[in-house]
Amino acid sequence: MIKDKLIRNENAKPNLREIEKLKSDFPQFFDKDGSFLMDQFKEMLATDKVEINKEGHELRFLGKSYAKYQTSTDTKTVITPDVKHNSEVNHKDSDNIYIIGDNLDAIKHLLQSYSGEIRCIYIDPPYNTGSDGFVYPDNFEFTKESLANTIGIEEDEAERILNMRGKSTHSAWLMFMYPRLMLARDLLNYNGVIFISVDDNEQANLKLLCDGIFGEENFISQLIVASNSAKNNSKYVSTSHEYVLVYSKNVELLGDDWKVKKNNVDEFVKRANQLVSRSLSSEEIHSELLELVKYPRFYDFDHYTYADKKGVFRTDNAGGVTNGNYSTEIIHPKTQKTCAKPSGGWRYKESEIKKMLREDMFYFGEDESVIPQPKRYLQDYLTQVPKSTLFFDSQSSTKWLNNQNIPFAFAKPVELIEYLISMLPSCNVVLDFFSGSATTAHAVMQLNAKDGGNRKFIMVQIPDKIDKKNEAYKIGYKTIDEIGRARIKEAAAKIEKDTSAKIDYGFKLYRLNEPNQNILDKIVDFDPVSTLVVDDMTKIFEFDSIPGKETILTTWLNQDGYGLTCIAKTMKLANYTAEIYQDSLYIINAGLQSKDVMELIKVIENNTIKISRVVIYPYSVVFNVLHEMKKNLSNLRNSKSVTVIERY
Repeated sequence: MIKDKLIRNENAKPNLREIEKLKSDFPQFFDKDGSFLMDQFKEMLATDKVEINKEGHELRFLGKSYAKYQTSTDTKTVITPDVKHNSEVNHKDSDNIYIIGDNLDAIKHLLQSYSGEIRCIYIDPPYNTGSDGFVYPDNFEFTKESLANTIGIEEDEAERILNMRGKSTHSAWLMFMYPRLMLARDLLNYNGVIFISVDDNEQANLKLLCDGIFGEENFISQLIVASNSAKNNSKYVSTSHEYVLVYSKNVELLGDDWKVKKNNVDEFVKRANQLVSRSLSSEEIHSELLELVKYPRFYDFDHYTYADKKGVFRTDNAGGVTNGNYSTEIIHPKTQKTCAKPSGGWRYKESEIKKMLREDMFYFGEDESVIPQPKRYLQDYLTQVPKSTLFFDSQSSTKWLNNQNIPFAFAKPVELIEYLISMLPSCNVVLDFFSGSATTAHAVMQLNAKDGGNRKFIMVQIPDKIDKKNEAYKIGYKTIDEIGRARIKEAAAKIEKDTSAKIDYGFKLYRLNEPNQNILDKIVDFDPVSTLVVDDMTKIFEFDSIPGKETILTTWLNQDGYGLTCIAKTMKLANYTAEIYQDSLYIINAGLQSKDVMELIKVIENNTIKISRVVIYPYSVVFNVLHEMKKNLSNLRNSKSVTVIERY
């Protein structure tokens, strides 16, 4: 379970992950000794007329080799389920997931079950402002000599890397982000999309970093998110915007499944249409719409202040463009006199103008002295592709949290995340591995309630401690994840109350735990032949008073690709109770005896159960019983085949 990972990590090199991918996808280009046959590989590329470009550029930074090394190692953590929480009525059937732990470890776990499965990732990583608390967090397990030898660098460079712990330099931030983004890419499905919030401090570096990870050709956009409040954080310019970098895993496969609604439209359209239905005069509608767009969340609609029976619209310029100067006469519907024309003539041909008149697409003034203006309906505006500049109330989530007595500053607007997710209509799972106050989970539930979707969320948050001077700490919140989980529950309750929508309001809760070094040594030193099994070895994985078996089983189910929300069933043999899920039987607890083995052989051979694997925790099974099981499973009747997997 852990021993195999420790052994693999001892031999890991920065390019191990890439080599393993090559071996998996192109085994024909490796010889029996594992050497890569470069000439044959080039020959294969040449037959498909692939150009090999020797020119290029990449982002270089101190620690990049160590960041690559981190993508090649396995996590030493295990997954502990919160059994009490997960069995509660609101959560026991949920497919949403909340993971407490370091997000690099969490991503490595998620890759075992969710690789290529996630349509949308949104993250809001630390901005490295110098005042946002970011420092490089790695607890290096190396000396400069061992690090240099492991990743193939000079000792002076290794020393500089080790000295970055606790620093907030550009290199430290990039070394932190690189492995997380590199591994997250593999979580995206073939046409998945990642959205990354960032500000000016690291925007340029992040763009180059993502070009190298996702491919420059898969860059979609750098959205500008304008705020309705300035930070006043600069001597020269008061910053009132941030960015969202958008990349696809494969932009060519994104296709037509990139449909959007313009941000913040639902409530605006609803209220605007209510005005139209009240049979008000044009002047009254115009006046009330002007009042409506004064609200910060609507200020990107400040031109859409007119309405007729078709809906809300704005007016446009009818002339003044090159190649215009058309002189068609337009008659005013009230005065029946010829209307004034733009100084440069109409921009439309006579046939187009007549069509627009038939379809009531001109807005006329009180008399013919006012030049008629084309109508531009809000509905047409909504169906366009996203604009590069977005407008949201930057304080909306913070205000909402404060109203729920959950103090949290600088939470992202839930409307922003909801809008980004809505760009992907077929989105199945949304991952946020910098969850913070869990705005993303809130947005997923809110969007599901609006459109009947069945999106699931996976939130990951490290249990960062809250400063004792912080208002949140004073009212009982000790770590950031406590705030996030409280927000999800409050948001779920309010959404359900307001909408009565039948959606998934719960979440399964897991914590990542790392056994201490004494336990790791005990695991590594265990010899199944000579070591007498006396102690309950599942207890070494007991955390927070949760039985170790639960941690082992959850970690294994995820490792075997079954995910984190599957529920294994128990199976009674003679006297021993095992766990079974699909085609895998798990033997974890101590107590397995020969009669249990015989019963297992019996139920397999008579087709009472249909399994292809028996996964064993060898520390719990005495050697002679384990030997007996392997021997009997290798000689099943009726040509049945069951593989025995021992996990140390």
